[in-house]
Amino acid sequence: MNAIVPYLNFNGNAGEALAFYSKALNGAVEFQQTFGESPMEVPAEAKDFIMHATFRAGDLTFMVSDCMPGQPVAGGSNLSLSIHFTDLDSINKTFAALSEGGTVTMELQDTFWGARFGMLNDKYGFQWMFNYDYPKEG
Repeated sequence: MNAIVPYLNFNGNAGEALAFYSKALNGAVEFQQTFGESPMEVPAEAKDFIMHATFRAGDLTFMVSDCMPGQPVAGGSNLSLSIHFTDLDSINKTFAALSEGGTVTMELQDTFWGARFGMLNDKYGFQWMFNYDYPKEG
């Protein structure tokens, strides 16, 4: 096995979210297909919805999809997306960008366990955790 890849579901605004994540996380959509581009029969209002997309920013990968009309997804509190950084500049910039329009639940700060850490809920309702482990002395 390689890794667990998060799959984010949206209520018709996956394309908007992908544009936001591309900017905030300095990444890109590697693949995207709408329901209308598939051989499936779908309601007219869902033709432009994202059936499947893959997003990548460095080693970070996640996938997204819109739900079909009448099958909405509700946000939950049982999952957080944790991003680990290799430098302070990146964690600071990414935290600021991803918090735009969202709610910071724990300010980005140096912690007693030797890391810079913070948490936020983005404007789409997803929970993110940010971590940078300071180099260990010794």
